[in-house]
Amino acid sequence: MKKFYRIILLLIVLVFLSTYSPSGLNFFPEKNNIFFEIKKIKILGTDLVDKNIILEKLSGIYNKNILTIKRTDIETPLRNIDFLNKIEVKKKYPNTIIIKIYETKPIAILFKNKDKYFIDNSSNLISLNKNFNFDDLPMIFGDGAEHEFLHFYNQLKNNNFPIEKIKSYYYHKIGRWDLELLDNKIIKFPHKKISKNIKKSIELLNRKDFVNYNTIDLRIHGKIVVE
Repeated sequence: MKKFYRIILLLIVLVFLSTYSPSGLNFFPEKNNIFFEIKKIKILGTDLVDKNIILEKLSGIYNKNILTIKRTDIETPLRNIDFLNKIEVKKKYPNTIIIKIYETKPIAILFKNKDKYFIDNSSNLISLNKNFNFDDLPMIFGDGAEHEFLHFYNQLKNNNFPIEKIKSYYYHKIGRWDLELLDNKIIKFPHKKISKNIKKSIELLNRKDFVNYNTIDLRIHGKIVVE
């Protein structure tokens, strides 16, 4: 137990000596401070985020005192990295910073002004990168779709619609959506009472007498139009 307290006392003294610098008195200037300098940065949990980009943005914290480095010193340089949602930071003494990355998930490909973007589950638009292979992602079409998509997507998920069967989303300016499924079926939703009609569409898709219909139109209240 005494040994433990001695270690704690030693650490306190080292922190004091490495940070205390009153006017005219500085035993350990910053440039010569060799106590607990950051020498290693370890990145965990990356799949879409490039580790090299993270290390490049954090190059300024090398040789800083690990005891005095703040979380914001690490978080601020990493802002606006594509697919990066949040980070978890741990210090491994005497000289290593461990950063666990939590990524966003691309859920569709948006067509906008003749360009393509990933849209992730935080509603971020990310320029389509050829290094990522997401051929199985559904497509989104329609002016302004990026502003309304995540809300509609979450409504589908919350009502247990089979998201994996969706081929394309089509947004209309009046505020409604059409879906094209992998089997080429089209479902047309109204712009109101979306949850109710999502549930109705799931029911109809599971009915054998609707198997041969290519279009299910739910736009008219109280009516189901099929083709």
